[in-house]
Parts: sequence; C-alpha cells; structure tokens
Amino acid sequence: MDTAQFRAFLQLLSKNVFPVLGASFQKQDYCPLNLSVSNPELDGVDVSNTSKLESFVNSEIKRQGAKIAFGGYLEQRGIYQRSTYFNQSNPETERNIHLGLDLWIEAGTLVYAPLDGILHSFKNNTNFGDYGPTLIIEHRIDDMSFYTLYGHLSLESLEGKKEGQSIKKGEVIATLGEAAVNGSYPPHLHFQIMRNLQGNSGDYPGVTNLRDLEFYKQNCPDPNLLLGIA
Repeated sequence: MDTAQFRAFLQLLSKNVFPVLGASFQKQDYCPLNLSVSNPELDGVDVSNTSKLESFVNSEIKRQGAKIAFGGYLEQRGIYQRSTYFNQSNPETERNIHLGLDLWIEAGTLVYAPLDGILHSFKNNTNFGDYGPTLIIEHRIDDMSFYTLYGHLSLESLEGKKEGQSIKKGEVIATLGEAAVNGSYPPHLHFQIMRNLQGNSGDYPGVTNLRDLEFYKQNCPDPNLLLGIA
C-alpha cells in the first residue's frame, strides 16, 4: 500500500474511531493552536518557560471559547531550542519540525484507545523536553499494521502495563501528565501515527529536522486523517 492509499485507509477508519479524549467532547470543543516560529503572537512569549507557554495555550482556548486546543503536525517550532536533546548547531540537523498532533487540555484527562490493538511497548522517556511516559499500540486491520503513539502521560499510565496485552477500542489507556513528569510541557497529549517503528520500543521520534523530513512525512502521516478533529 503506497502513501496515498494508506492516507485514504486512515480516512476510512476515521468513521469508526473512538475519540481519543472521550466521547463527551464534540468537534466544537476543539480550537486550533499555532505554535510555529512564524506565529507573530508568540513574539512576546517565552516559549522556553513552561508556565508562560501554558498561560498562552490556556488564553487561546479561552479566547476561542473551546475546551481543547489542537495542532502541530509538521509545525516548525522554537520550543525545542531550550533542550540540547533537540537543538543542534547545524540548521539541517536541528530537530524542530513536529510529527504528531498535540491535544492541549489539563493534566489528569483520560486517554482512550481509538481502535482495537495490542500494547506494543511503553517507556518513561526522561530526557528534558522528551515525551515522559509513553505508550505505543500496534493496530492490525485488514492485513495492514500500523502504530499509534501516546506521549506526555502520567506515571500512573505505565502501571500494570504488559507488552502484548490486548487493547479494546474505547478503553481508557492512560491519563495526561503534569509538567513535572511529561518532559516539562503544559499538559497535553502527543498523538502520532507510524507505519514502521524502525526497531524502536516505547519511543519514536516526534520531532524531525529538514534533512529527514521527507522520510518522516511518508512514515508518519497526519494524525488528523484518523482522528477527524477538523
């Protein structure tokens, strides 16, 4: 299945997914959030400061009369410059292009499995600016397999988990973590789709650089194709 066919496959699946933050939220509860380096509204915001970034996120949600902010796929962001885990001196290798979809809402929010699957792996990725607690689910549908990643979770989300355990659509799989455990970000879910994990376990790059962008665009399609938020 080529890339275009896989994207169409995800869009078809979107008709039957369970909302990843629960069925109590409707489409009108979501608002777009732009954290790109080209957004002039961020010029006066210190995005390296977690509390100031959180204030900006919350003000945008309030301004738009929403409950959840979403966005970020292929967004070039300045937030990663605060961490040596992402920041490189060479602009071609600096990782600052986001590969997932972020859903910004308070810590403790329940996270649900959008589709049936098995728990491939889980890990607490503790680098500064990293995912923190993370789950990866493998989905096998119509002889097609792919993976979904859930980052910035609570520590409790990893308790009692076993690789290979069955995951049912609509099952609560996690809760969102606070900044102290989620890589030092305002609370949010990083949701990402991967066609191939490339041998990774409990982790997969959620940010890339210009040099590798074309590969990751093929391997990590727009998560909104599946979630259908907007």
